[in-house]
Amino acid sequence: MEVKPKDFATRVIPLDSQDPPAAGEAHVWFLDLGRLARPLRGALDGHVGADDPAPFSSGQLRFARRFYLRLLLGAYLGLPGKSVSINRSNRGKPVLDATVHKEELHFSIAKSEDRLLLGFSSCLHIGVDLEPSRRRALNPLGVAQRYFSVTEFSALSAMPPDILDAAFLRTWACKEAVVKASGEGIANQFCRFSVETNPSRRAEVLEYDGEQSPRWSLSLLRPAEGFLGAVAAPAPGLRIHAFRLLPAGAGH
Repeated sequence: MEVKPKDFATRVIPLDSQDPPAAGEAHVWFLDLGRLARPLRGALDGHVGADDPAPFSSGQLRFARRFYLRLLLGAYLGLPGKSVSINRSNRGKPVLDATVHKEELHFSIAKSEDRLLLGFSSCLHIGVDLEPSRRRALNPLGVAQRYFSVTEFSALSAMPPDILDAAFLRTWACKEAVVKASGEGIANQFCRFSVETNPSRRAEVLEYDGEQSPRWSLSLLRPAEGFLGAVAAPAPGLRIHAFRLLPAGAGH
């Protein structure tokens, strides 16, 4: 499955309460913080105005990411964003504080430049990744040989040079999403499973820890020109509903 820009439904600030994803569903949100967070400029930095065209600093982007993550979590939980309590798992993954929130809501975060991709699921661990499509590895085959599975390295080594960069980037994005969904952290995990590397074929997890045709869902996202995303979950047949959050007053 591939989710294209036209498949992203528009939602506008202020955001109403959101029904949580149903069983077998994932909600994925794409945010352009450079546009969306501009009205927050006063809170981000009192020395500039909301219409200041200057790029956000790294600190301002961190603030904006946290703000909109809490905003969306609050919409699903029926709470103000400031009332959402977030902890870190043993491996550093952000999770809802189970002592405060009894609802089971899993989420995953990926950032690229001033863009943000957020994935939510009610009953499954979920992982998302977001990459600029122009990104190029200095030595893609060297990276693949060191970190990817033997199957993936062999497939990439056989790729025509003109599609190697695109194939490597897609493989990287898919593997990042799978590792995040596994909840086990990135260290020494990339070589434990294989994904489809061929850009002309649908994204899928080919094997996981020696299990052929494992029960995983893996989909590609094209949220905007110049960006490639992936979403993964450890269950088959995951249905994806994609949304694009816009600032108040924006047209649909």
